Amino acid sequence: MGRRGTISRKAKTRPGETTKPKGNDAPTAAHPASSTLADLQEQVSALTRELAAAREQQTATAEVLKAISSSPRELDGVFQAMLENATRICEAKFGSMYLYEGGNAFRFVAAHNAPPAFVKARAHEPIVRPPADTPLGRVATTRQVSHIADMRTVPSYVAHDPFVVSAVELGVYRTVLAVPMLRENELIGSINMQRQEVRPFTDKQIDLVKNFAAQAVIAIENSRLLNELRESLQQQTATAEVLKVISRSTFDLHTVLDILVESATHLCEADYAWLFQRDGDAFHLAAIYGHAADVHGRLKEYFQGREVLADRGSVTGRAALEARVVQVPDVLADPDYTWSGAQEIAGYRSALGAPLLHKGEVVGVIFVAKKVPQPFTVKQIELVTTFADQALIAIENTRLLNELRQRTDDLGEALEQQTATSEVLQVISRSPGDLEPVFEAMLANATRLCEAKFGTINLHDGNQFRIVAEYNVPPTFTATRLRQGPFRPHPASGHANVVRTKQVVHIDDLTATPPYREGDPAVTAMADLGGARTIVVVPMLKENDLLGTMTVFRQEVRPFTDKQIELVTSFASQAAIAIENTRLLNELRQRTDELAQSVEELRALGEVSQAVNSTLDLQIVLETIIAKAAQLSGTEVGAIYVRDEQEEFQLRATYGMGEEMIATIRDMHAGISEAVGQLTEAHEPNQTADLRDLPPTPVNDAILRAGYRARLLVPLVRSGEVMGALVVRRKTPGEFTASMVELLKTFAAQSVLAIQNARLFREIEEKSRQLALASEHKSQFVSSVSHELRTPLNAIIGLTEMMVTNAARFGTEKALEPLQRVNRAGTHLLGLINQVLDLSKIEAGKLELNPQTVELAPLINEVVGTARQLAEQNNNRLTAEAPGDLGSLSVDPMRLRQILFNLLSNACKFTKDGEVKLRASRVDGRDWVELSVSDTGIGMTAEQQAKLFEEFAQADKTTAQRFGGTGLGLAITRKLARMMGGDVIVTSEMGKGSVFTVRLPGGGNS
Repeated sequence: MGRRGTISRKAKTRPGETTKPKGNDAPTAAHPASSTLADLQEQVSALTRELAAAREQQTATAEVLKAISSSPRELDGVFQAMLENATRICEAKFGSMYLYEGGNAFRFVAAHNAPPAFVKARAHEPIVRPPADTPLGRVATTRQVSHIADMRTVPSYVAHDPFVVSAVELGVYRTVLAVPMLRENELIGSINMQRQEVRPFTDKQIDLVKNFAAQAVIAIENSRLLNELRESLQQQTATAEVLKVISRSTFDLHTVLDILVESATHLCEADYAWLFQRDGDAFHLAAIYGHAADVHGRLKEYFQGREVLADRGSVTGRAALEARVVQVPDVLADPDYTWSGAQEIAGYRSALGAPLLHKGEVVGVIFVAKKVPQPFTVKQIELVTTFADQALIAIENTRLLNELRQRTDDLGEALEQQTATSEVLQVISRSPGDLEPVFEAMLANATRLCEAKFGTINLHDGNQFRIVAEYNVPPTFTATRLRQGPFRPHPASGHANVVRTKQVVHIDDLTATPPYREGDPAVTAMADLGGARTIVVVPMLKENDLLGTMTVFRQEVRPFTDKQIELVTSFASQAAIAIENTRLLNELRQRTDELAQSVEELRALGEVSQAVNSTLDLQIVLETIIAKAAQLSGTEVGAIYVRDEQEEFQLRATYGMGEEMIATIRDMHAGISEAVGQLTEAHEPNQTADLRDLPPTPVNDAILRAGYRARLLVPLVRSGEVMGALVVRRKTPGEFTASMVELLKTFAAQSVLAIQNARLFREIEEKSRQLALASEHKSQFVSSVSHELRTPLNAIIGLTEMMVTNAARFGTEKALEPLQRVNRAGTHLLGLINQVLDLSKIEAGKLELNPQTVELAPLINEVVGTARQLAEQNNNRLTAEAPGDLGSLSVDPMRLRQILFNLLSNACKFTKDGEVKLRASRVDGRDWVELSVSDTGIGMTAEQQAKLFEEFAQADKTTAQRFGGTGLGLAITRKLARMMGGDVIVTSEMGKGSVFTVRLPGGGNS
């Protein structure tokens, strides 16, 4: 009650009290000396009521603010708290809240204590368009408070407007107060207070509702900003993941595109995503995500022989044709959509296409789709557009990476190229008189960055060429070239053209050149032994003198890009520099010092990220982080402190510290923990240029005695909570640079992530242990109960069989039919118990197979004979197609019979007056056996197929009641097939039947 509120202190008019005229809300502050005691008592009473009202308003405000702070993204609770308090304090019957939709439309979002009929009507039609003379209509027009003493006097009510009359009658209200929710004069919504009697609200009550309206606007804005922040963080995270993959998979475009479509699918709440790349005038499928393996394969096969053209027949073609984002809410309802084949395979309904635009030209399209006809939101469309931009970056990245020499400030866009240049220059600086490692480094980087297969460097002595370095060259080609020794190039060969022109020679297909057709030894060795097809030969020149050539080879016909040729040319120039000019080497070393430092920092960050992502051992990760942080910051020692459950900072990882110093720190744990806690309170880095400037303390004195002068501490903060601190120290006094502080902040963020990962892993590990123990107890229970039930059941089955067989002897002829029924029921129940026991054994990993070499044809005939009685029960025709040359199979015969009998039993049960067929065959070109059971029964929907192989899963309640079953047979069938190294798949169409296919690996004689 003592907390401060934002509502001004005004007296509250209570029911039954007389309301004073406006301008006289509070009692007079002072009276003449002749005031009577009664007047003074009335003043005290009025002030007391005013204080109580103010406190109540402050309490209500505090409750609303608490709701806002506790649920910044969940507005329902905030709206309810506001309406509840406003209704109570303003003595209204009920309250309601609307958000403005534009024009004269409002959307109903909340109500408190409103009549059920009123709430039901608003929930049924939440969008309302009130007449202009109603409270909401006036708010929409004037952006001012609307206060109507009696709704039944409003012209639209008198004129029997359906909306007004319905609202008044359902809500049973008379007096209405509507207060606009405004943000910088922009209408956000309205808070309405309703009374069921004609009694206007006071100025204080109106001011109170205005205050709640202002708080509602703040809550809505906070929620919007938080949602935008969350979406932005998700998008940035996905973008960071994609960019990380791009940087890690420079020459693996497919990996990048796969990550792109996967991220697009998840973040846009889609079911599938495809990516098409342009090739000439058509588009070809380059990446796909979201489908089952069989559907994935069918789509790949479907698009393999088809081109998507820029036309209106497909969403992809339409996006390419119009060079803009295209959305089709339902492709089945779109008259222009013609790609029904792809739709039937994938099963999508709603689709969106976003073009990849490069300088105004469409170079690809991202296609995302949903299984249901549901449009994508504006945010989702923006996300797809972002992913399209990233896909364009990935596609263009290979070309950009071939630019070897970039300015230092291009590091973010061409990091890998600069890294390659740095590596080569480092080799040059280490081996100024040894060209072999220099050439090898150049070839390795040129070959990798140009997506080539191998490369060579030849020196030219004026008449012939001699190989001096090679990278990844096929061994047969290398051996032949060594035997041949130096070679004179064929007059029409690439090397001869380089000698004549001193220009780059680019050959699309080596096997189409005259030297190859004429059988030149050097060229035929390249093509036939090295597998070379596309090559680029770059001269190494010094002032127009040919020193040699650098050649990179591809083993497929795929021309190099201009950027890639420029990259090789750059390496060739460096090779000439390495051969001829050591002075330039020193200059290059100076120019790349800063670049090398940046590369080293990024490498260290990469190693730290890899450690965070590859291990859950917190100690290893923290030791890696502090080691890299100390090394890159140029400090001698470093430490990471982690805050424990007792709010103390514990030393967890160190770098550069001796045992004596570590022992000293641990001895001073209390003091150091307190000092670290104080330095992290501001949640900002804290540095001390010279520790001698600090007041003497035992901790500071010990550090100074160890010889350390400067200190930088970076707090480990997550969601406003300090989780620890990263500290580095050096022996040289002086401030740390801003860039170094930022770098250590990055390491601190990685430390926070590692600590959080370790905590989550411990929680998951404990949950996994509990689940494993529960599963073990379940399996033991099922096994024990199953064995206990089997003994009496076997006795019942045996006894009934004996009494049926010897009916005449026991005089049970009249009870023959009931005994047979008991026998069948017992046999059925025993089968169910066996299934449950099998399932329990499989889950517990205790079911063992007994593989034997089995002739397939006799086994199939045996199973069909056993199942024939089941087929006859529903008047089905059971046939088998098993060629006599099927041969044998190494398999557990009992379990194979169980698989086939389960499938035949299932088919016979769901088929009536139809056909059930068992087919067996060897898969062409593979040592596999395929066994399929088809029927002409009731069939299944795609939804039913999706859960078909789950334990205790049945099609639906009606089917289960009609046909019976427990839903275990197919689950056990698939598990047994997979234990044998195979699988079971199903295809089905509602009303036409189903096909179950078992594929098992061979092992016998075909």
